[in-house]
Amino acid sequence: MDIILARTFLTVADTGSFIEAARMMNVTQSTVSARIKGLEDSLGRPLFDRSNHGATLTSAGNQFQKHALAMVRVWQRAQLEVGLSAQHRDHLTVGAGPSLWDGLLIKWVAWLRQNIPDIAVSASAASARDLTQRLVEGTLDLAVMYRPTQPPGLAIEYLFDEEIVQVSNQPGGAKRGQAEYVFVDWGHDFELDHAAAYPTQVQTGLNLDIGSAALDFLLANHASGYFPLRHVKGHIARGRLRLNKRARKFVYPVFMVYPQARDEEAYEPILAGLRATAANLR
Repeated sequence: MDIILARTFLTVADTGSFIEAARMMNVTQSTVSARIKGLEDSLGRPLFDRSNHGATLTSAGNQFQKHALAMVRVWQRAQLEVGLSAQHRDHLTVGAGPSLWDGLLIKWVAWLRQNIPDIAVSASAASARDLTQRLVEGTLDLAVMYRPTQPPGLAIEYLFDEEIVQVSNQPGGAKRGQAEYVFVDWGHDFELDHAAAYPTQVQTGLNLDIGSAALDFLLANHASGYFPLRHVKGHIARGRLRLNKRARKFVYPVFMVYPQARDEEAYEPILAGLRATAANLR
């Protein structure tokens, strides 16, 4: 499979236009059209519905999109690892949700750089669905996530329980309801559980889909919201935030996920470092 064809397909899919894809790729529109036609002829199915308004994916195009992404990512990883091979004996790609990087995986990456410096590290934040897809396609070596699924070929290992608690910077003597309630998005599972627990707070005046960065807002304003306990326990201890003990607490187990077929000698020091970092959170 020609990577250029996959990239052309993805650019048309992203822009919804053969003309815009040609402009972005610095080629002619006829070149883009020829590449897509060749791809469609190879697959035996039309990938786009063409109209005067642009190009939209067919059902076959939607199915092919994830495979095109995987092919491009595999090629990018190959390029990166070949480029790194002169200075590093190996390359580790790791991913997790945004909330798990802050205060956990960043510390572990620092440990890796200090203790196993001859391994290059590439890190990314993504949804659990995307992380699982990348593990399956082989472009991710290790993922950390809440409540993972277990496709064939992946090992899942428990690390710790994430407690997400409601905190407020409202003074203890203030009346309830004076602090603005802020909904902070901690992922799909939390969104569903929160909606079930607080059906009247589904539509709040302020929704922050920025994870732990929302803590800055809470510290600067009379507001309340949910955060992982490990993010806020220092602020609670110093009196900057107050734990709302009557509010429901949400608990999500955190797991690391990695290939079952792996070089155990190479993986074990990496996994041991992550286990130790997670243990130090308690």
